[in-house]
Amino acid sequence: MTQPVFRFAPSPNGHLHLGHALSALLNARAAVALSGRFLVRVEDIDQTRCTPDLEREMFEDLAWLGVPLDEPVLRQSENFSQYRAALEKLQDMGLVYPAYLTRAEIKAFVSAKEANGESWPRDPDGAPLYPGDAAVLSAEELRSRAASDAPFSLRLDMQRALAQIGRALSWQETGAEGVSLFAEPVAVPVEAAAWGDVILARKDTPTSYHLSVVVDDARQGITDVLRGQDLYHATSVHRVLQELLGLPSPVYRHHRLVLGADGRKLSKSSKDTSLRSLREAGMTHAELRKRIGL
Repeated sequence: MTQPVFRFAPSPNGHLHLGHALSALLNARAAVALSGRFLVRVEDIDQTRCTPDLEREMFEDLAWLGVPLDEPVLRQSENFSQYRAALEKLQDMGLVYPAYLTRAEIKAFVSAKEANGESWPRDPDGAPLYPGDAAVLSAEELRSRAASDAPFSLRLDMQRALAQIGRALSWQETGAEGVSLFAEPVAVPVEAAAWGDVILARKDTPTSYHLSVVVDDARQGITDVLRGQDLYHATSVHRVLQELLGLPSPVYRHHRLVLGADGRKLSKSSKDTSLRSLREAGMTHAELRKRIGL
């Protein structure tokens, strides 16, 4: 039987908050309960916002939580070649295209449609699906942008990708906490078309979250992904990429979120819920566990 391998994958672009504490502790506890390993992945692709000081402070917060970390720690900034290779494989399959529309242009196009009483499809996160460059830009403008140094993103042609796979996909999902760790997983149907043509990379960024997470999970030998409920629907995209790239699919568990007073999930900009500020205010481990429902 394969030893379970869990992971916690924060970005050092701000201080960890109560939601991170819940995820880290759930993963660490699950690894102990299943006699597995618990790895940390530093998601530091954004070299502008992710800094060495924030990474150091992140590990200080994890040490305060008492989370036992196994080696090695994977840093995304040290693995750009892995993402590039995966992207090139998808490009060789004819599944990737450059997209030149800006966020503002997409928003204006969709807003105009909706102002005229038309509906526009949105992904499970609420973002409008990409309309395609030709729906907004003239052929001349599109040629101009392609020939210039204009910014662009590289998107997955989802319909073509699903056609190439040619069969229905699913992922294995089981409970997130307590005894449900030992429950038999159930098959959840993949609904990747609902996401449209997702971004895989940008002109100045070698990968996106969707691409890097499947490459990194395979690279670290992750068998069990335990992450927030906000990423539940994104698993459909990840299964498509795993299938296209010939990567293994972990068992998935999606835990509840820690919400702020406004009912929304916590943000790193919320200083009052950062582990650092709570620790400095004297919060104890017992108080923290009670606060996050453990």
